[in-house]
Amino acid sequence: MPAPGQPKDAEFPGEFIPSASGKNCDEYADGSGWANPTTAYRYIWYGNIDEDRYPKDACVPYYHRYAQIDFFKVNNQLNGSGNINVTGTVTASEVTAGGVTLTSRKAFDISHPTKEGWRLRHICLEGPESGVYHRGRLKDSNVIELPDYWAGLVDPESITVTLTQIGYSQDLIVDKIEWGRRIVIKSGTGANIDCYFLVHGERIDGEKLIVEYEGTDYPGDNSQYSINK
Repeated sequence: MPAPGQPKDAEFPGEFIPSASGKNCDEYADGSGWANPTTAYRYIWYGNIDEDRYPKDACVPYYHRYAQIDFFKVNNQLNGSGNINVTGTVTASEVTAGGVTLTSRKAFDISHPTKEGWRLRHICLEGPESGVYHRGRLKDSNVIELPDYWAGLVDPESITVTLTQIGYSQDLIVDKIEWGRRIVIKSGTGANIDCYFLVHGERIDGEKLIVEYEGTDYPGDNSQYSINK
């Protein structure tokens, strides 16, 4: 509700609500002042307004360093600038962080692009490496030019190439891979080249993925797999 003297429709997030045991402001009057931390668990309050606009019938609003809640519900959005540490288990059908949905099967779910009222769900491709791909069509040329950033991102020794000829048999062959930047293709029949290509490689900027390990703690550098990195 608005503070005394404010109109009813004033922009105001809410009133400082006392616990069922009653409001005892003296309990928190430790001289720490406005917005200084207290470890009292009893109250949680809206702290996004200044002292002058705070309800006069509420206790002095301290910034709470700790909060203990039996049940917590967020209808729209939860924001935080620091780390969120969970010592127990987070159980949910889906957990989304930074726009990334994390589940045992990494999925994305969107409105269906062609069927009204339907949705479309895909599952991420999984494999035992930190893989990168580049794909496209090669026509009237014999060189697949890889993106410039592949030189520092992908191990050139890990590059593999899949070719799908279009229209007619061309007996396509990977002739050579030059410096991890160009893939030279040739036709065993001397035909004009027209094909789809799919190039895979493993990232070189970091440790190799440890695919199998004993116990529950990953033995490698988990920071390399954080969505915040």
